[in-house]
Amino acid sequence: MVFSSVTFLCLFLPVFLAMYFVSRNTAYKNIVLVAFSLLFYAWGEPVWVLALLLSGLTDYVCGRVIDRHREDKGRKIALAASLVINLGLLSTFKYSGFVIENINLLLNTNIPAPGFNLPLGISFYTFQTLSYTIDMYRGKIEVQKSFLKFLCYVTMFPQLVAGPIVRYSEITGDLRDRKISKERFSAGVTRFAAGLAKKTLLANPAGAAATVLLSDTAKLTTASAWLGVLFFAFQIYFDFSGYSDMAVGIGKMIGFSFPENFNYPYEAKSITDFWRRWHMSLSSFFSDYVYIPLGGNRRMQVRNIAVVWILTGLWHGASWNFILWGAYYGAFLLIEKFALRKILDRIPAIISRLYALVIVLIGWGLFYYTDFSGLKEFICALFAINAPLYSFLPGSVFMSHLWLLIILAAASTSLPKKAFALMLSRFPKLKFSEPALASICAAASFLMVLGQTYNPFLYFRF
Repeated sequence: MVFSSVTFLCLFLPVFLAMYFVSRNTAYKNIVLVAFSLLFYAWGEPVWVLALLLSGLTDYVCGRVIDRHREDKGRKIALAASLVINLGLLSTFKYSGFVIENINLLLNTNIPAPGFNLPLGISFYTFQTLSYTIDMYRGKIEVQKSFLKFLCYVTMFPQLVAGPIVRYSEITGDLRDRKISKERFSAGVTRFAAGLAKKTLLANPAGAAATVLLSDTAKLTTASAWLGVLFFAFQIYFDFSGYSDMAVGIGKMIGFSFPENFNYPYEAKSITDFWRRWHMSLSSFFSDYVYIPLGGNRRMQVRNIAVVWILTGLWHGASWNFILWGAYYGAFLLIEKFALRKILDRIPAIISRLYALVIVLIGWGLFYYTDFSGLKEFICALFAINAPLYSFLPGSVFMSHLWLLIILAAASTSLPKKAFALMLSRFPKLKFSEPALASICAAASFLMVLGQTYNPFLYFRF
């Protein structure tokens, strides 16, 4: 089930909210939230609920053991058990097929690959539950003795399958006692409507245009490669940030405060800056639980950055293109750190932003093509290597979608927000306009949901 579906908007969400708000206290609300979260997760593939529950049970038990054995080896054994079980599940489901495929290619064997599908959101909830156990081991949080509250944290449907990655410390107080007000609920509805509009009105049309331009690599030209990857860049941003907005919005409606996941990444002036703005919950996870424990900036910095970005690539998918994508960004982060940082600080902002955007667009090409033959055709077309510069198709798509490109470019920056704030400061009586705008966005988005057949969430596959 996706947020931008008729089933979710007309059935699941209204029934959930009704049941949630008629519940008398936080304990009953937690029961409703867990029940609906498990139903949400089981909607497509019920069997994988067992993997989700196993992950939650593992870290609940390990957390209790760490709490009881803070002064002896038991805490290390519990942490090791959490790491082995969680990463073992993730590796089995996500990477076993990739490993077997490469063994077969390398050794010319015929080992059968597993036939199961990847459990929905396993990369997200594995990192989320692991953060609890690791923080328990470090003594940063207190143990959660209630399995219901812990299960509420693990299974919470708004951010379960595509983030943001929520750490236990960020919602500890909300699990125990949450404040729900009309103002906060209204802010949540507005945020949800904004995210839904991003998804249906911006991401889906951009994705459809990207598919037209990029799907047939044999017909790629330089113009279609650049225009197509630009549309894909807008698609993945509005798709993922739209989902995050909807998750944060539902969280606000029911009394939870989730971390922000995006901060206008296409305004970045460097690749370092870009990754401080894009998928911030993932970047902070790798920083706190991998980069800093390895030594951070203090020792073997090059190795640490390389490890983090290879793992970042692998987190996104079990494919060589994702490993290449991670290595690509790791290389640019190292180049900026040791060679380009001072130059980027001195040159005009428009040039540094253009530099960052070009590097990011090429990176999205590595992300888009999961097979090396298609990726090779794309790179050759991008730099006009044995590929025509232009054809009728990109010109036609550009002219017919020029209005969309202008809207996408503007909406991906902070300019609309600043303009809206300026308008409200000049005309205070227009304060009603924000909920009115949210209502218009929600209505337009719902009409698009009814009529669209192209409606994927890209990060669901991770």
